[in-house]
Amino acid sequence: MSLYGVGLGPGDADLVTVKGQRVLEEADVVYSPGRLSRSVATEHVPEDRIGDVDFPMTRDEDELRRAWKEAADEIASRARDETAVFVTLGDPNVYSTFGHLRRTMSAFHPEVDTEIVPGVSAVTAFATALGVEISSGMSLALHEAARGAAPTGPDRMILFKVTDAPATHEKLVDAGYDVVYGRRLFMEQGETLVTEDPEVVVERDYYTLAYAEKHEVEYEPATAQFETSVDAAMRERAEGEAHGDVPPEVTSDD
Repeated sequence: MSLYGVGLGPGDADLVTVKGQRVLEEADVVYSPGRLSRSVATEHVPEDRIGDVDFPMTRDEDELRRAWKEAADEIASRARDETAVFVTLGDPNVYSTFGHLRRTMSAFHPEVDTEIVPGVSAVTAFATALGVEISSGMSLALHEAARGAAPTGPDRMILFKVTDAPATHEKLVDAGYDVVYGRRLFMEQGETLVTEDPEVVVERDYYTLAYAEKHEVEYEPATAQFETSVDAAMRERAEGEAHGDVPPEVTSDD
């Protein structure tokens, strides 16, 4: 009686973890909440092992509870005798639909054991794609920014679900932030975009994120001095060679 919640990562089938891939390959049935997560899952399991559950696009809480109860009943009917998997993009515990299923299963089907297999979250994938280092000592907040919202917090933020980039951008700039946007990063479906221009991502897309950093924020880790000292030494040598003061390095094949 097992249900696994498996994080598929940001949307590239090659970024599923080794454990996640093994669980998918060994599962009797795999359920997906959407088309994109299904397309990643089917890179690791055949279509005939994909289960069907319906999740309506609505904000009506009664309708959502009904849908999740029906999904939990369907999944529990398989998980009692087989190994069932519910997949989600990113990580099951980071801005994921899996939390709804876990709570519903716990309430109505407590006999089904649940295990989470973490995945590469949109947070780390986004930071990697932008070359942003989140290092020790830095403060970073995660916020949702749907429908033009622009939450503020520490000096650095990653914003999910940026569905009205121009409105969000204007508010963040007024609050003293520099902003860069990423859309469908590491996803095999759709066009990957990285831009500082909110008009480039003006079209509504659920998979748009933003990284916001306060103007001229300063943070220097201890090892940053290595880069500074090496750069200075290279500049000094280059200047010396240009004036004939330092002989160029001689290489030998011996």
